[in-house]
Amino acid sequence: MDHSVAHKEQYPFADLSLAQRLERAEAGANIDFVQGRAKAFPLRGATWCEIAGTYAMFDGRTSPITQTFALGMFQPLTERELQAIEKFFLDRHAPVCHEMCPLADASVLPLLNDRGYQPIEFTSVLYRPIQAQSGLSISTNNNIVVRLSEPNEREAWAETAFRGWSDFGELADFLLELGKVNARRENALCFVAELNGQSIGTGLMSIVDGVALLAGASTIPEARKRGAQLALLESRLRYAADHGCDIAMMGALPGSASQRNAERHHFRIAYTRVKWQLMNTSLASFS
Repeated sequence: MDHSVAHKEQYPFADLSLAQRLERAEAGANIDFVQGRAKAFPLRGATWCEIAGTYAMFDGRTSPITQTFALGMFQPLTERELQAIEKFFLDRHAPVCHEMCPLADASVLPLLNDRGYQPIEFTSVLYRPIQAQSGLSISTNNNIVVRLSEPNEREAWAETAFRGWSDFGELADFLLELGKVNARRENALCFVAELNGQSIGTGLMSIVDGVALLAGASTIPEARKRGAQLALLESRLRYAADHGCDIAMMGALPGSASQRNAERHHFRIAYTRVKWQLMNTSLASFS
């Protein structure tokens, strides 16, 4: 895509309506993941529930997916409802974490302050409109081929992703099981980048109500800086546009290389989420 096409794309305002769409899409993708976990590892007790428009996920005590999504995005939140959400996690001996959009209802922040939550993480949520002509404004490496992995290749996809994420040792157990979980998911789109027939990179995508959530970006160390991630981004955007999506989204650490790369390819920051964790569980009474 050239710059003239990029300028013609109409960006929706980063308002509550857009935020609700993005937050619901991410919640839907993670529901799909938790359900895949429950099928692949039924003894783990993976489950989810919806309380007051908030989606609470349990994927194991140490999983990054064990948290809430869309807290306070669709209705005001009461203390009793927040207590019920907390109970969902504490009954499973899991930390209580909420990733909160700044456009959430004004009732949420005072409750978190009163109940002893502290901020522990920030995430930039980025978005861009997509259409049939969507693509990148620069050429990708023509020697790299991107395709959807077959269901019977999910383990191999996970092995490539794991090699690319070797820097994140604290997530080793989670990443090692990723292939088995994705193989049991209903809506996981696992893309692989190949160079000379060898898998060198991965990209994941979920489609929820016209929103394409991009994740799973990984390139093995020895093949970095050859254009694998550009090719994966190009292919996922085109696939999403061809399958009825009008918005793509992704998350990145604020100020990171991932955020810069996204912005180079016409993603804009919609908002920055803050992850809050309950530090004093003695405050979580359920009377």
